[in-house]
Amino acid sequence: MLRICLISCIAAACVVTPCFAGPRDDVDEIADLIATYYFDPVRGDEIATDLRNEAALGSFDALTDHYDFAAALTARLKSRDAHLSVRWDGARSAAGASGSSPLSLQMDEMDAERRTNYGFVRIERLPGNIAYIDLRYVAEIDFSQSTSPAQRAADAALASITGADALVLDLRQNGGGAPSMVGYLVSAFTPRDADIYNTFHTRHGRDSERPAVAFAKPMLEIPLYILTSARTASAAEAIAFTLQTCHRATVVGERSAGAANPGERFFTKHGFSVFVSTGAPINPLNHRNWEGSGVVPDIAISAAKALSRAHELALRRVIRSKASAAIKQDAQWALEALYVVGRPFVPAALRQYEGSFGTYSMQVESGRLLARSGRRLPIELVPLRHDLFFGAGDPSRRFQFLRSGEAVVALEIHSSAGLFQHFNKAN
Repeated sequence: MLRICLISCIAAACVVTPCFAGPRDDVDEIADLIATYYFDPVRGDEIATDLRNEAALGSFDALTDHYDFAAALTARLKSRDAHLSVRWDGARSAAGASGSSPLSLQMDEMDAERRTNYGFVRIERLPGNIAYIDLRYVAEIDFSQSTSPAQRAADAALASITGADALVLDLRQNGGGAPSMVGYLVSAFTPRDADIYNTFHTRHGRDSERPAVAFAKPMLEIPLYILTSARTASAAEAIAFTLQTCHRATVVGERSAGAANPGERFFTKHGFSVFVSTGAPINPLNHRNWEGSGVVPDIAISAAKALSRAHELALRRVIRSKASAAIKQDAQWALEALYVVGRPFVPAALRQYEGSFGTYSMQVESGRLLARSGRRLPIELVPLRHDLFFGAGDPSRRFQFLRSGEAVVALEIHSSAGLFQHFNKAN
């Protein structure tokens, strides 16, 4: 199975001799690997020939440091294919062979994936009943195993969406991974027989991204928003590109990295390795991919603001939907709170709200108005409008202070679910 990955691959059972044969000899060996394994033989020969010609001109002769040499080759190669890269592995291999520990210890790949929950690092429900999944890595699913841990992690994350009014899938910090997970996640939101999956073209034939095992019960109606950044690459781009192309998702954020072609790492005799693209994906709907161009967002905005924008879009969609009045109110309250976070309305004097209101005690601490009730954790009240606040992180609860003339005399607490409490201020 082809593997899409910008993340450094682990070189299992690879022992190399950590010596520098010389820039021109090493370029020649690296060029041979590209010419031999690049998915397009003609283009592979062109890239290899250009690299050799540049070496013959002496462009790399002054680079006697292994890391500088690898970085210089990578910079030149990435203009031809975003996945092409050269790495110096000699120091790590030598340390492993001698038994000494390198400065950066290398964790077993299975342990690394397990400790990051196979990429699903953050799963939560945003205000207004919007599901959120932060996927940092596209782990490989072994469909020959009925209990593949990566598939279990995906199923658990997808199960958390149940009952949500929309989903925000965050790929802003995702550098890639495996086509098996790409196909599985796409199948969770599209019809079972949809002809939408990328096909990889290689020297030896074709391989589809359609998963060997599809998600059991696709969620075809839930609105889907995908966040991207310049860091979003490779397999992460495949998810966004496929779901955008079939009009199943709205992409929000920045144009992605533009690294479409999957491949694998090949090793030289003298301590270097080169990641060579061994395939190229083609989508059946538009007959292209995202190499070089990246995934162009439907809603262009800085990566830092993409989550808030997608959250806003999702809430507005709920408000326009045929949902009940109560659900729409909950979404409206969440939307209004979203507007003031980061640019809050600040009352002239918070201390006018201090005092006891039934079971609640209002106190100003470090410039924040806190609501305390017995042994419960204090709630920070965020000003929404004059005399109206909401609980930080929970805009479904509103705190309305009532006045008699200029004096605050009572507190009402409303929830978007319809609950209501009234407390007079103690004298």
